[in-house]
Amino acid sequence: MALLDPHSFADAAQPGTRHFRLALGVDFEARRLKGHVTLELDRAAHGQLDLDTRDLQIERIEDLQGQALPFELGPIDPVRGQRLRIETRSDAVKIHYATGPGASALQWLDPAQTAGKEAPFVYTQCQAIHARSVLPCQDTPRVRATYHAELDIPAPLTAVMAAAHRGAQATGPGRTTYRFEMPQAIPSYLFALAVGDLKKRDLGPRSALYAEPKTIEAAAWEFGEVDRILRTAEGLFGPYPWERFDLLLMPPSFPYGGMENPRLTFLTPSLIAGDRSLVNVVGHELAHSWTGNLVTNASMNDFWLNEGFTVYAERRILEALEGEASAALHASLGRSGLDKDLARLSKADPKLTRLRNRLDGVDPDEVYSQVPYEKGYLFLVAMERVVGRPRFDRFIGDYIRTFAFRSITTEDFLGFLATALPEVKGKVDLDLWIDGVGLPADAPVQASEKLEHVQALAAMMRDGRRPDQAALAELDSTEWQVFLTLLGQRLPIPDCAWLDSELNLSKRSNLEIRVAFLALAAGSGWAPCFEAVEATLNSIGRMKYLRPLYTALLSAGPEGRAVAERAARTAGPGYHPVARGLVEALIAKGAS
Repeated sequence: MALLDPHSFADAAQPGTRHFRLALGVDFEARRLKGHVTLELDRAAHGQLDLDTRDLQIERIEDLQGQALPFELGPIDPVRGQRLRIETRSDAVKIHYATGPGASALQWLDPAQTAGKEAPFVYTQCQAIHARSVLPCQDTPRVRATYHAELDIPAPLTAVMAAAHRGAQATGPGRTTYRFEMPQAIPSYLFALAVGDLKKRDLGPRSALYAEPKTIEAAAWEFGEVDRILRTAEGLFGPYPWERFDLLLMPPSFPYGGMENPRLTFLTPSLIAGDRSLVNVVGHELAHSWTGNLVTNASMNDFWLNEGFTVYAERRILEALEGEASAALHASLGRSGLDKDLARLSKADPKLTRLRNRLDGVDPDEVYSQVPYEKGYLFLVAMERVVGRPRFDRFIGDYIRTFAFRSITTEDFLGFLATALPEVKGKVDLDLWIDGVGLPADAPVQASEKLEHVQALAAMMRDGRRPDQAALAELDSTEWQVFLTLLGQRLPIPDCAWLDSELNLSKRSNLEIRVAFLALAAGSGWAPCFEAVEATLNSIGRMKYLRPLYTALLSAGPEGRAVAERAARTAGPGYHPVARGLVEALIAKGAS
């Protein structure tokens, strides 16, 4: 037995899935998917095939001749779910099943929970280990498979998948079957589907937007420059490998900024600021097309290989589009988020501040942080500064070409680094970066005139001197985010009131600015902001915003705690299960 991924029952000594054929019916009333999946293996099994499941109802399993195959479900593991063990000597198995009511990858939304409030909506979020709640599979990035899928859904709703659309036809009274094909092999966490009242708008020759009718106009304008972003990325990292880069604007409850599902990136509506100031998130998800989707971490122990490389690639794209000063501002924001998470994790479990982890028995969702993103990014910048950008660019290109469509470990990366950039080892402390806790003392620091100007304004306010209002009014959206972040955790209440009265921060359409200010004001105990905080918590389910807002309320005494508990009761049922778990944990711990 060779269990190489701590979050999967998949045995590396057994055959791997090379292709699967999926046929599912979508039942909004019962809130379940029901149908069958045929797993085609890369070789015949020798008696046993172990798969991952969570909250699945397995009805029967057959070979391709229709003969029943013996199977058993193991005991429930609180992190991994249940092992499904099938007895077979075939190279394919057909599993008839239905998803359970608590499927962690699925969020079922009533019409009232959508933007249009007229039709239901369902979507998947399979990262990190939730695909097993949608289909029985080898739910580890080590296994990559192509697939065909059919989704039978209620008319007149629309189905989309992170795959190529292969047509749709009416299949019965009030039902439509959509067909899809994924010709490139992907890991299971990138499997994605959504069903709802969706319209399509072309954005460019290789990009389209799907969104609810109420939001499609605003979103189409906000993301209207996606083709320019795509061409810029190709200039840096080579031809786009997934044919299309389509976007799906999610309902407000979507817990992340974006999810890089190949061919169909999911995006939070919190990016709709009205001025295209938050589309750098699109750059991040696009960058995953090379770093993450193409070259993939073999398990969550090596998550930094996905996210550190992608933050680096995102900021290279941003630098090419907007200049070095803009990239430096975003790096400053990233460093601020990293410092907060390093402080939090250093108290809880310092080992989680390493790039390479051992997460046996640990739910990846419960230890999510900026460490793999921002520490990973700084590690790459440190190496780039040692060898110079031209040489590092060649290294990045060779790395992507060498490991394309492969899932690798940190050891694989270090082996490649030793050959491709041997001089790095003597100039960068690789052991300290990879396996050391915290951040090395010589970690790179970003600098620019714009950043220094914002830092000076923030220092002035921290010292009790209010900056000139005109100087603050001239800040762009990214500079505002940096300014608010640099103010720390608390401000005198009169200063909170002054900032809001003069600059209307609590009502900004840019949620990065609004949330940064509200978290600061609530944490400072400025009670007049609680109403705006609660309204924001009731309108969006993105965890990036939920954590600081709930944390600030819970630190603001009994009145703030009461607001937090009320928001959790009213908005919580509409949050994604992962986000709901975060909020419940924060309230239970009193924002510790």
